[in-house]
Amino acid sequence: MPDDAAAARAAAEEESAFAHPPVDPDVTAAYGDHPDQVIDFYVPRTDTPVVPLVVVLHGGAWRAPYDRRHITPFADFLARRGFAVANVEYRRGGEPQIPAQNTGSEGGAAPAPLAGRWPDTFDDVAAALDALPALARELLPRADLRRTVLTGHSAGGHLALWAAARHVLPAGAPWRLDGPAPLRGVVALAPIADLAAAEKLDVCGNASLQLLGGQDRFAERRPYADPALLLPTGIATTLVQGRADLDVPQAVAEAYADAAAKAGEVVGLTLLEDVGHFPLIDPAADACAVVAEEIAQLAW
Repeated sequence: MPDDAAAARAAAEEESAFAHPPVDPDVTAAYGDHPDQVIDFYVPRTDTPVVPLVVVLHGGAWRAPYDRRHITPFADFLARRGFAVANVEYRRGGEPQIPAQNTGSEGGAAPAPLAGRWPDTFDDVAAALDALPALARELLPRADLRRTVLTGHSAGGHLALWAAARHVLPAGAPWRLDGPAPLRGVVALAPIADLAAAEKLDVCGNASLQLLGGQDRFAERRPYADPALLLPTGIATTLVQGRADLDVPQAVAEAYADAAAKAGEVVGLTLLEDVGHFPLIDPAADACAVVAEEIAQLAW
């Protein structure tokens, strides 16, 4: 259990990250018929004629209460740093439908909303990224699609790593691509990058278990959903992780980096001292500037 000082610091970091008012996009486009199948676009706040495109996948443990609005200040921050930005929404989990022992609830308390929907969450991320090039050409004319970087925070970091690995999904997977996605790289922020490691550490209250449909389906579905099993990708990948993260501990990122190394792939791992989970997407935090630099290094 974290000590009182660590817990207080984590709470203050979360409060700071969520204190920024949401920033409305310049335009929103649908990639499907469901209300959550939309992408918000932010034009670069600079005069540079051609800029990289950053695709953002928000976190929130794949649960419905956490939508893309909480990461819009981060999307705006990137736009002010000269990037074109696409902030992707996707379907998330709803009310609990699996037994209490699989939800992480205790003592009869109302369990948290489920994490993710199988297969809807994955359907949406795949569909959004497939639709994105045409939408970006229309709505972000200054975006250089050859310089696309995919980033995501926490559960969104998992989805970013997964989306970059669709070409190594098992044969017959509905989301599989014939070849690598046209990405300059991935910058995953405190990602839930190894679902088995996350489950052992009870990250976000059994969220990884719930994402795959409960204990009975976890092992069966992991090969289709766990980035740590979808290696090597051949796509430049950097993980940015706070050493003081109490929500998604450093060990999860390290487990993914170790799996990549065993698969013969070098993955960057930037560890930030005295940084927890939320400063990575908090425009007021120094860690957010580090993230923007990591993105720029891959984009340019």
